[in-house]
Amino acid sequence: MMAGMRIRIDAVDLPGRTCPAPADGNGPVFANIHVAVQRRDRPAELLEPQPGDAVSATWTLECTATASPDGIDVTGPYVQDRLGRRFIYLSWGTVDDSGVFTMFRRAKLMIDAIPADVLAAAARDGLLVGRLGLTDAGGNPLCARVLPPHITWIAEPAGQGGPSLSHEDTIPPR
Repeated sequence: MMAGMRIRIDAVDLPGRTCPAPADGNGPVFANIHVAVQRRDRPAELLEPQPGDAVSATWTLECTATASPDGIDVTGPYVQDRLGRRFIYLSWGTVDDSGVFTMFRRAKLMIDAIPADVLAAAARDGLLVGRLGLTDAGGNPLCARVLPPHITWIAEPAGQGGPSLSHEDTIPPR
């Protein structure tokens, strides 16, 4: 069975518009940083870049949920697929005076780490919501693999505000 589903990413605690050089001083300082969802196999195609000093950022992705023997398989234009692992890239980059985005790091929101009951409820009800903070423990843009408890996934009925199933209904701490 295949069903249309949306994934909404609700992000708070953005790190600001600058990212300092590493503590050892070996590396650049990044300025005018933005974050966006990267399209699958098209790193230059970004969905709704948001400034790094925004109060919050939200992206909504259209996708398809398909029942398989291993659970729910999620596919879509912004769902990455590497070696059978599904995830969503949040790309961090600088934006120059002409508006060109140059990526310097990414965070991977791991779909295969979503609890199976939450993913099944989202496939049934039409909306999967991921809530996370985008600043790491060092005050820099969150990067690498993002797994619970650093992201909280809940299922909500499409077009409604209340959760139908949640493992934890809070924005995870840094």
